[in-house]
Amino acid sequence: MTFLKMLPAMHAEEAIPLLISHFRKTVSLSEVEIAEILPRLDIVSVDKKKFLLQPGQVSRHMRFVASGCMRSFYVDENNQEHTLQLGIENWWINDLYSYLSQQPSRMFLQAVENTVLIQISKNNLEELFRLVPAISDFFRIKIQAAYVALQERTIENMSVDAYERYTRFRSDYRDIEQRVPQYIIASYLGVTPEFLSHLRKKHARNDS
Repeated sequence: MTFLKMLPAMHAEEAIPLLISHFRKTVSLSEVEIAEILPRLDIVSVDKKKFLLQPGQVSRHMRFVASGCMRSFYVDENNQEHTLQLGIENWWINDLYSYLSQQPSRMFLQAVENTVLIQISKNNLEELFRLVPAISDFFRIKIQAAYVALQERTIENMSVDAYERYTRFRSDYRDIEQRVPQYIIASYLGVTPEFLSHLRKKHARNDS
């Protein structure tokens, strides 16, 4: 079951400036435009290990991580988990296929830590695209970057060995490794937890 809690105003006052600052790193926003954005935001919390989205549900929001850590994963026919995305503070996390197509998701979105999210519903976001064109520019840039990252990761998984994938993961996601259980990192890299332990030992030897 999806588990959400709406947060009181004091938490909104802490979370929303993070999102506005995040927008402004990519696009310019006036105070008038920000006033259009604020009423269309929802701030929610998800307890550790609870699910925000499950297979069969349709993703109807874009989701920004204000604090905490989330992951997206699917479970194959052999009941093996495959982590597709990790998200910490100032990252977006979603099932973009479900959101863009409005088809039922095949993925889980789960909180790895107690997490605070800012959500924008699809209807509200469509309104913002019309009222605040900079927000349309922002999401166009973000979705393009997400597509590029997905293609790079797909090619990497086909052409780069497990040790190199682990090394790149440590370099690209230095702030994540210590926060995420090893079995999740293993499923992200496409290896077993036992083999991930071997890769970590090899990396430690190479660094010494």
